[in-house]
Amino acid sequence: MSNRYAVVLAAGQGTRMKSKLYKVLHPVAGRPMVEHVINQINTVHLNKVVTVVGFGADKVKERIGSECEFVVQEEQLGTGHAVLQAEELLKDKEGTTIVVCGDTPLITGETYQDLFQHHERTGAKATVLTAKAPNPFGYGRVIRNKATNEVERIVEQKDANEEELLVDEINTGTYCFDNQALFHALQNVSNDNSQGEYYLPDVIEILQKEEEKVSAFMTTNFDETLGVNDRVALAQAERLMKHRINEKHLRNGVAIIDPDHTYIEPDVEIEADTIIYPGSILKGNTVIKENCAIGPHSEITNCYIGEGTIVKQSVASDSKLGNDVKVGPYAHIRPSSSIGDEAKIGNFVEIKKTELAEKSKVSHLSYIGDADVGRNVNIGCGTITVNYDGKNKYLTTIEDDAFIGCNSNLIAPVTVGKGSYVAAGSTITKDVPEDSLSVARSRQTNKEGYASKIKNRQKD
Repeated sequence: MSNRYAVVLAAGQGTRMKSKLYKVLHPVAGRPMVEHVINQINTVHLNKVVTVVGFGADKVKERIGSECEFVVQEEQLGTGHAVLQAEELLKDKEGTTIVVCGDTPLITGETYQDLFQHHERTGAKATVLTAKAPNPFGYGRVIRNKATNEVERIVEQKDANEEELLVDEINTGTYCFDNQALFHALQNVSNDNSQGEYYLPDVIEILQKEEEKVSAFMTTNFDETLGVNDRVALAQAERLMKHRINEKHLRNGVAIIDPDHTYIEPDVEIEADTIIYPGSILKGNTVIKENCAIGPHSEITNCYIGEGTIVKQSVASDSKLGNDVKVGPYAHIRPSSSIGDEAKIGNFVEIKKTELAEKSKVSHLSYIGDADVGRNVNIGCGTITVNYDGKNKYLTTIEDDAFIGCNSNLIAPVTVGKGSYVAAGSTITKDVPEDSLSVARSRQTNKEGYASKIKNRQKD
């Protein structure tokens, strides 16, 4: 196998996106478009990746800096001019260079590999990736020689005549070139066209005139070649990527009840026999083990979820949930929390930066933040760990087998000892010793007949 290189075109400003965000950084399934492209192109084992950037270059470098080298296209003078910016890094190399667009996030590594293999097998100096378009409007047309069926030239929409506009085989904007032939031909590309730009497809015609072999590889999946130039296309790419990801999980044994209303980002891992109910959103580096039930309408980001865990109508982020945990409905597990096996986080409970050990329960209407909770602890309804004094956060420790009564305030820093009871309605400001009952509330006073006096006064 010859050496392989890539040039990623990511310099366009994307004015049609109507956005301040640099075009190729617009996300598809939670990941910038250009990152999808680079991740897929790297699966074909390249010697070097060069990304051509322009407006917003620093933000692109910040996102994908470790993945490739960068060159800057100062003026937007067309795709041919953009590739020419990589000349200093690649012109002396021997091998094959693939040129890809940073706004084509759906092309798979398998398609890139097939294109490389076709190019190298045919011995062509240039190979264009093509597709049959149901509606080719806006795309460059691939014009073939009627006698030999070989690629003759590629004509942009704005420069095509009536006959050429009827052609439905389109240029996807992805090419393989003999590297030295590419940079040789680029020296002869003209900007004599309606846009006054240097078009990369003109390299095809130049090589043809030099009697070099030009080939085409047609992908069977037109949707994969979608280029994102506006918000409409971005939404199409999102839909197609969602379908692709969900289908992968379905084939791996995950039950997705309604794939059209389930959003799963690319890095999420889900084991077989887990059920994902409609309206669920799974993001980031989330791992969900087998036999779980997620949703409906749960949002989980960067979490590890153990076997058999249920998360109903709840939000969890940057946390770890053990096996057979029950969460929700309407619970919120905030970052840096760890929930032990067989624990329960009930409805309208908020957990933040808390260790909740095995078989402990916070069943409803509580806030537990900056806390270390032991095993077999029962935390009653309306309990609050009062962790913040306006400047600093403090730790609440509740040891194994403790029982916290309803409507209790635990003023941190404070420790409730092993096996202790806190009476309902207490405000705890001092440590509670092991095996103790702590009552911290005013003694009840009943004033008989007082309610009648109030009612009579209101009538007067």
